[in-house]
Amino acid sequence: MGIFSELFTWWGGNTIGHRFTLWKQGKYVGKDEQGNLYYEQARGVGPLGKPRRWVVYERLAEASLIPPGWYGWMHYKTDLPPTQEEYQPRPFEAQHQPNYTGTALSYSPHADLHERGEPVASEYEAWKP
Repeated sequence: MGIFSELFTWWGGNTIGHRFTLWKQGKYVGKDEQGNLYYEQARGVGPLGKPRRWVVYERLAEASLIPPGWYGWMHYKTDLPPTQEEYQPRPFEAQHQPNYTGTALSYSPHADLHERGEPVASEYEAWKP
């Protein structure tokens, strides 16, 4: 379903138009441990006065799938991509964790308090002016 999905969908990470833009204007920079590919504008600058940067996701196009080192590079926090030898991760960078929103593993303050045995108000009374 590879070329078919590139022709007719945008949520799979890469479309035929995106592939053409990368071929014409992009320069391959590297790949992360999840299989996402990173590119930078080969010539000229973008509207912010800096070369544009792109990511092509291996799976679903989800921004939380970008690891911390690549996130910093994508958002111009550093000029060194994590694939270069000189790159040193910052001490405060945590290991990447996926976004669990909408799953059973998502954070819920009510469930967290309940699991610790703390009393949780079971009644909710709406405010009425």
